[in-house]
Amino acid sequence: MGVLMSKRQTVEQVQKEVQEEKEPEAGNPVVQEESSVHRAAWERLRDGRGVEPEEFDKTSRFTPPAFIRPTRKLDDDKPPDICLEPREPVGNDEMCDICEVWTAESLFPCRICTRVFHDGCLRRMGYIQGDSAVEVIEMAHTETGWSCHYCDNLNLLLTEEEMYSLTETFQQCKVIPDCSLTLEDFVRYRHQAAKRGDSNRALSDKQEEQAARQFAALDPEHRGHVEWPDFLSHESLLLLQQLRPQNSLLRLLTVKERERARATFLAWGSGNTISEKECRRAQHSWFGKHLSEVPSCSVSISHVGPIADSSPASSSSKSQDKVLLSTEQESRSVDWPTFLQENVIYILAARPNSAAIHLKPPG
Repeated sequence: MGVLMSKRQTVEQVQKEVQEEKEPEAGNPVVQEESSVHRAAWERLRDGRGVEPEEFDKTSRFTPPAFIRPTRKLDDDKPPDICLEPREPVGNDEMCDICEVWTAESLFPCRICTRVFHDGCLRRMGYIQGDSAVEVIEMAHTETGWSCHYCDNLNLLLTEEEMYSLTETFQQCKVIPDCSLTLEDFVRYRHQAAKRGDSNRALSDKQEEQAARQFAALDPEHRGHVEWPDFLSHESLLLLQQLRPQNSLLRLLTVKERERARATFLAWGSGNTISEKECRRAQHSWFGKHLSEVPSCSVSISHVGPIADSSPASSSSKSQDKVLLSTEQESRSVDWPTFLQENVIYILAARPNSAAIHLKPPG
């Protein structure tokens, strides 16, 4: 995972600004008053008392944290120790990840990682704006949950080398960043990407149909185009699937994701195995999000178990599950390690808050 330096950078930023503002403009009363405010903020941080969000009332004083892309370790292709039992404890941080202040106010937990946030801090950082703020408040304390800005962006899982490879592909295929893609654009890109390195290679009719189905999954509201963030997340997943071994992907799973996978395996399986059809069904179940009617709850931890049969998620996908269950025959039993390997890419694909399915499972 990447190294997040928001807290340290906040401290260093305040310290630097105090030092810069103390001497050159000492004769200006307004500047002196502003400087004293920031000096007080620095003293609070120095003394371990935190800093109040309202003290950062300017955009230049409250900047997004730097993100260093992850690096792969030498042993990340070795099987990780993810046992079915015992279960792992799931919890959240106690203080806001942005301001490092604990308050009695409601903190919004991420359903993927352990971070929690004040809605005011998220607004000041520009991570939620307008109507999205209401959505965050509604979703953060439901069974569906809400993904923070780190977990929502699947592109942040790529290393520098992987991102360079993806950028090079976009440039050669003449993809314009930050622009939406129509079905024609998407299929054309898939053709060009397939020909990369081999000009005689092209998508088969079956592959073109698969591309069209994936486009439909990325455009659940049938607007006729795919937004850039959804396209970027989809392509990032394909690159991870292409370049990373399964064990490396498994190491990307968080405690909450591992625990949700355990809960699903134990609920739908029998003992230490699960049927193949239930394994395929699980690949679709991770995308049960953005429901129109989800009951609110006061817990501070996102739901990590399988979706109950009586829940809105179950009823909304009942017809799809019936098709899957009626067409697939039990041909083999799947153990826990195999279940994880066959589901890990779809668990990662379900991280974003977007209703789009960023990697459509087979079937």
